[in-house]
Amino acid sequence: MPLLSIRTNVRLEAGEREKTLAEASRAVADMLGKPESYVMIYLEDDASLSFAGSREPAAWLELKSLGLPESETARFSQALCALAQERLGVAPSRTYIEFSSPARHMWGWDGRTF
Repeated sequence: MPLLSIRTNVRLEAGEREKTLAEASRAVADMLGKPESYVMIYLEDDASLSFAGSREPAAWLELKSLGLPESETARFSQALCALAQERLGVAPSRTYIEFSSPARHMWGWDGRTF
């Protein structure tokens, strides 16, 4: 049920894309204390993305999860910015992150909702 979407204007080689997906999946599972088998990562590299009027490396991340603890978003932001910097070369100052915790009836899976 956790979903991390990563959009970046950085172009990744196939091997780096796979490493980024794997590392992001482990990081989200660890951050949220959820089994990795529940985690989905969406990665869109080489996106048409501008930040502050510049095409320098930038990223937009969205972390959605049922019961996402608002009290932990600062810690999650730090961890996700570190991930974007390490895997994508995007500075934390050029990374936006949106956190959301949808209502259980607004999240579907396996033909039903949570």
